[in-house]
Amino acid sequence: MKKRARDLGIPFEGICGVNNAITDVEGVEVGYTTLIRGESAKDTAPADDFARTGVTAVLPRGKSRSAVFAGRHDLNGNGELTGTHWIDDSGFLHGPIMITNTHSVGVVREAASKWMIENNYFYPLIKDNKEVPGMAFFYPVVGETFDGVLNNINGFKIKEEHALAALENAHGGPVEEGNVGGGTGMRCHGFKGGTGTSSRVVKDIPGKEYTVGVLVQANHGTRDEFRIKGIPFGKEIAGFEQELPGLAPKAGDGSIIVIVATDAPMMPWQLSKMCKRVPLGIGSLGSGCQNGSGDIFLAFSTANPGAFSKDTVTVEMLSDEQIDPFYRAVVQAVEEAILNAMVAAETMEGRNLNKTYAIPHDQIKAILKKYEALFKNC
Repeated sequence: MKKRARDLGIPFEGICGVNNAITDVEGVEVGYTTLIRGESAKDTAPADDFARTGVTAVLPRGKSRSAVFAGRHDLNGNGELTGTHWIDDSGFLHGPIMITNTHSVGVVREAASKWMIENNYFYPLIKDNKEVPGMAFFYPVVGETFDGVLNNINGFKIKEEHALAALENAHGGPVEEGNVGGGTGMRCHGFKGGTGTSSRVVKDIPGKEYTVGVLVQANHGTRDEFRIKGIPFGKEIAGFEQELPGLAPKAGDGSIIVIVATDAPMMPWQLSKMCKRVPLGIGSLGSGCQNGSGDIFLAFSTANPGAFSKDTVTVEMLSDEQIDPFYRAVVQAVEEAILNAMVAAETMEGRNLNKTYAIPHDQIKAILKKYEALFKNC
């Protein structure tokens, strides 16, 4: 099993779920396709059989047809998340959420559309039976972050079958982290980044217990600003500087996609407000100030399974006055999910001999010990 942030002694607030993952929200499934091909060479041409990329799939209610209330927010819009105009207008998310690299959004969106048709995963406008699934319009949600420093991104190596495989192998339970799925070739705070997840259990509503889960594709932030609990880890860590011969990207350019799930009965505007708390978790680690980063967030609720209908329906919702602990849960889970992505990630050599190192676990432990008194006095 890969190490996670808690395994290194990093302290976190809040109570996490059984798997400390987005799948702690009942029904949510996550699947990956990870594409690592070829040996690093001085000059990588688009036609070369070289890839450091992948696809991530998140299914809000598993492989059963569903529509969930959803909301979104972007901190900085230098990125893509398809299908969100209709989410803004309708308040519903239909279908899976996919995440990949910047140049593969189109092929992944098309594959997700085909998967929805083949699996009768949509609400038809005309007819609905096994023989004739019917016709409908739908807008798959596909997000992206840029992995072109390590991946042969202009080679367009992601194909339809990779997106379909991520959807088909989606599952509940423990979720793999680090260099997996869409996060395979990503970098974070000057170290190897990728996919991470975390969850929090909310027990503040009398007689009720809810879960908030988060999944991130972390490809953002600068090393100089990187901190944990106020400790300047980016400056304290010695060595492990990225090796980028002939390439000098602006520090912090990249992106982060954050998916928030909950089983609490929330309306779309409440879920949008949940998304507006995501930047607090990102900022706690020292990021969120880069124009070249696409910081884009989406939240959904698995409650109210019968909400989508052509008829009048009755739905349950929390009062806005009850949502404070959910805001805190989002902030806590986002912070931990990003760190889980970094801790699980492994050193990767990519295109053109570019190399990004995994954050050194031994130094994290040593720095925490150095600042131990800070935590004792909190």
